[in-house]
Amino acid sequence: MRQDAGRPAHVSCYRNRMFVDVVDLKNFYAQPLGIVARRLVGRGIRARRNGPRGERIVGIGYTTPYMGLFREDAERCLAFMPASQGVMRWPSNRPGLAALVDESELPLTDAAVDRVLLIHALEMADDPVQLLREVWRVLAANGRLIAVVPNRRGLWARIDTTPFGHGRPYSRSQITRILRETSFVPNGWGEALFMPPVQRNWFLRSAGVWERFGPKVLGPFAGVHIVEATKQAYRAIPVKRERRVLVPRLEPALAPSAGGAARDGGSLTSVAMTRASGERTTGERTAGERAMGQ
Repeated sequence: MRQDAGRPAHVSCYRNRMFVDVVDLKNFYAQPLGIVARRLVGRGIRARRNGPRGERIVGIGYTTPYMGLFREDAERCLAFMPASQGVMRWPSNRPGLAALVDESELPLTDAAVDRVLLIHALEMADDPVQLLREVWRVLAANGRLIAVVPNRRGLWARIDTTPFGHGRPYSRSQITRILRETSFVPNGWGEALFMPPVQRNWFLRSAGVWERFGPKVLGPFAGVHIVEATKQAYRAIPVKRERRVLVPRLEPALAPSAGGAARDGGSLTSVAMTRASGERTTGERTAGERAMGQ
């Protein structure tokens, strides 16, 4: 585990500052509890795997324990691991298909893949909204996203001895809100990991019983949500109305100054004298014109 100390302190409410190292993730899935968790989560992913053969699939986060569910039928499978997590070679006995990436700038062209798998990614992302926007960009029209996200109410999110106990867990309503914000439409839900995250053999042997009766008895308290969402091909553009700006009409006015009253009085007197002089001149001119007319 390592802490991201180089990021600004003013992070949004979606962000977190804790990441699980790729070595810790690999060690967890090599333990008995991790093997059981992989089987139970993989069962939930398999239930959502109903696409055609020959798909192009990308896994983001730490998805290598689950990519075997798709490799046989897929045209191509790639595993992208965030730089904050680290990368390990995958597969071990074939040409490498794993890459270290910046989750906010995926090295793919637009509409390049048919399906994206997110595991140990959304809750660990520094900016999950930007991550989902990148997923939207690289998905083809009507492409599908499968995300495994820790349940906020579940016991697995409250114990940090597993990778599901790190990062930011989500409720179903929070997942729905962030998917719709990034132009995805949720169309399938599932849950997994109803058993407690305990390494004791009795719990591990009874994992199947927990998963069988868990949805009926412990429905809201599953360890993880498994959601399938479809890319909304046309984003909604908000209509912006033109705002009317009201500007007050100001009448011109002279600023008062010292001695202004005296000047104003003198000005009025001169104006009156000018008018009187003008009236006399006009009267004399009119009388002269009358005399000449006679």
